[in-house]
Amino acid sequence: MIEYKKFILKNGLTLITHCDKSSPIAVVNVLYKVGARDENPEKTGFAHLFEHLMFSGSKNVKSFDGELQIAGGENNAFTCNDYTNYYISLPKENIETALWTESDRMLYPNITQQNIDTQRSVVIEEFNQRYLNMPYGDVWLLLRPLAYKIHPYRWATIGKNIEHIKNATLDDVKRFFDLYYSSGNAIISIVADIEHEKIYELVEKWFGSIPDRPHVQRQLPAEPQQMKLRTLEVERNVPLTHLYKAYKMCNRSNPDYYVCDLLTDILSSGKSSRLYHNLIKNTDLFAGANAFISGDIDAGLLIVSARLLPNADIKKAEAAIDSELEKMRTEKVNEYELEKVKNKIESSQIYSETSIMNKAMCLGYYEMLGDIDLINGELKYYRAITADDIMRVSKNVFCDERCSVLYYKSTVSK
Repeated sequence: MIEYKKFILKNGLTLITHCDKSSPIAVVNVLYKVGARDENPEKTGFAHLFEHLMFSGSKNVKSFDGELQIAGGENNAFTCNDYTNYYISLPKENIETALWTESDRMLYPNITQQNIDTQRSVVIEEFNQRYLNMPYGDVWLLLRPLAYKIHPYRWATIGKNIEHIKNATLDDVKRFFDLYYSSGNAIISIVADIEHEKIYELVEKWFGSIPDRPHVQRQLPAEPQQMKLRTLEVERNVPLTHLYKAYKMCNRSNPDYYVCDLLTDILSSGKSSRLYHNLIKNTDLFAGANAFISGDIDAGLLIVSARLLPNADIKKAEAAIDSELEKMRTEKVNEYELEKVKNKIESSQIYSETSIMNKAMCLGYYEMLGDIDLINGELKYYRAITADDIMRVSKNVFCDERCSVLYYKSTVSK
């Protein structure tokens, strides 16, 4: 049980606190409710670019990393389609260093043409290395626009087109900051061996005077229901052919989200899972197979992927996968199989609660979802899932008309 308190500052900033006496380390997590889905379709990649820019210093903090290192701290950040997250861990005695640096860059980030040019080069190099020159790096650049036609999930966090970052102007970047990086669009979650009210006083000291700005209320276009199978075939100089089958699933707030998560564990969690036992172990087609959900807040994807052995026929491999998915649609899973994956999820959750970093991130994340009590209550949704639920959701999700298939063929293993 994670006990917490929630405060709302006058400037709209949300603060979540948790007193953890098990560690001398404090974690300060700052979540901004802006991700790739909030971008202009003609100016994509800005959320990710801005993550880099936020480490370029601010008015009173010339070296963000330097100040935190002096205080014995570490920090990093990540961007996804739904939000951007910054986190710091440091000795609790130095927590004000974290609050000072974060408040200064919330108010006075060093957005200059020189910094934009520097970070633009970093992002372009990252795009080249991770997406173009790495084997299978462009999979999401292909799969997202295949699965989505209207919703902004149709591009990855790096952007729809790297030219958008190459052409980003100083005014473009400043406008993005003004729209999304405001106190009212941020959630700070802090885990430390410090009393709730004391943390509130410190956050009020460093953030309370930051004026809020009007921020954009999300009005994203809904993705139309997919009515027919979509396919894309590409050839790449990669070691093995891969197959990706992406099925449309519900959004994060739908109870069936947990069913989708659980059924992917039935399919591919561990060596006793169905895909491992029936496809990898008992056929000569597969080098590996996996099933997972994208975890998006809006309607996401349930993806079944497979790595084929050299010379394996891709159509036979796909038919073997489809046969396993058809079993999920037509045959109830047995209680032992269901209980096994539920126990894995429960043990994983219990273990995750030992990490103060994970607790800080989760408090911010669930608050962003609009139901922070999920940090203590999600397990009941998994525990309530029945074999009938698994079959019902499988029937709804595993349909050709809801599927987008990427045939990622190797020119090496022919």
